[in-house]
This record gives sequence, C-alpha cells and structure tokens, in this order.
Amino acid sequence: MENINYDALAFDEHEKKLIREYGTLNHYQKGQIIFSAGDTADRIYLIEKGFVKIYRITPDGRKVTVGSMRSPGQLMGLAETLYHGERTCFAGAISDSTLVVLRKSRFEELLEKQPSIAIKVATTLGIRMREAEAIIQEMVCWQVPGRLAMLLLKMSERAGIETEAGTKIALRLTHEEIACMIGTTRQTVTSLLNTFKQENSISIEGREMYILDADKLIKWIV
Repeated sequence: MENINYDALAFDEHEKKLIREYGTLNHYQKGQIIFSAGDTADRIYLIEKGFVKIYRITPDGRKVTVGSMRSPGQLMGLAETLYHGERTCFAGAISDSTLVVLRKSRFEELLEKQPSIAIKVATTLGIRMREAEAIIQEMVCWQVPGRLAMLLLKMSERAGIETEAGTKIALRLTHEEIACMIGTTRQTVTSLLNTFKQENSISIEGREMYILDADKLIKWIV
C-alpha cells in the first residue's frame, strides 16, 4: 500500500486564520456543485467543514471520482488556478460543507507575504502527485475488493470516530457514490459490503458503517 501522509495536507489553526483574512466564507449543501469542468480556474478553496469529492463525467454520463476526498483543513483547486487554466473536473460537496474562497490575486498576495504557507502549498501539490500515481497503480494492479477495502480504510482514517462498536465512519456515502470512487458498479459495491459484513470486518447499522477489523480489510489489499 502507498503510505501517503494526509496530515501533511492540512493547515493548522494559525495558517487557516491567515487564509481566512484573504477570502470569504461560503456554505454548500450536500450534493451541491462547487465548481465545474470548463470553468475558469480563478479561485482557491480551503475546506473548513465537510468533505468534497473531485470527479469527472464520462461520455456515457457516469461520474468517476479522481483523487481522494478533500477533507477539513485542506486546500483544493490549486494546480489549475496557479497556472490559470480551465477546470478539468467537477468538485461536489459530499456533506454539508463550509469553505473559504480566495480569488487568485488574493491567494498570490498571501503566498508572497507568508512563505510558510507557500511551502505548504508546494508540499500539497507534491503529495497529490504521489497520490495520483498511487491511484493509477490501484486501478491497474488491484481487483475491486482491494480497492473497496482501501477506500474504507482511508475513510476510517480521515473521518473515523472511535466508539465501543468500532470505528464509525462519520461520512454517509451511497453505494453509488462509493462505486464512483473505485471504478465499479453499485451492485458490486453492495455485494462486497455484504461479504465484508459476513467476515465481520465491518458492520452496518442503519446508515452508519463501522470498521470492526482493519486487518481483515488489509488482507483484501495485499
């Protein structure tokens, strides 16, 4: 497994305070599109609350998630904005979200005045390049069960809450949304989740999912 340090992508409270001073606070409801493919890339986004997915739409209308979920404390929309290109992907809120939005000119002012943030941005871009390489490897080398197991482990790492019942994933995704993230069908996701439940690696209570045994999930990957 590619060990990517997602904590390195998150800005601390002092850094977030500096970023807020240069932007405006916007709220997005679950399912709302934040930006679309073809838009002029002239804004940077800092996620204060919630989770965002980056995806493309295939010629037959399917949504295919690219990259990992964007989490609280992370920037998004960086690369295209820095060279002022057009968006090639969509960004959509997968939970009610709050974002700080900075125009390109204001973001560049911030980078000039705060070299520590500029270094963090460079680090973020480097990590995301590694992440893209890892995703390509996963799609080529791993079967669907391994990709689903990895997604669940990532979700528990980034949106997990420890409870007596196990690690609760504090992010509700439909089977269709999960399918878009790992390049398969909703039916396959449903079948595999039932398999994971039968082996007691996960449990599902209503709309809540819990990781019970991470080691069993890892065995699907290696």
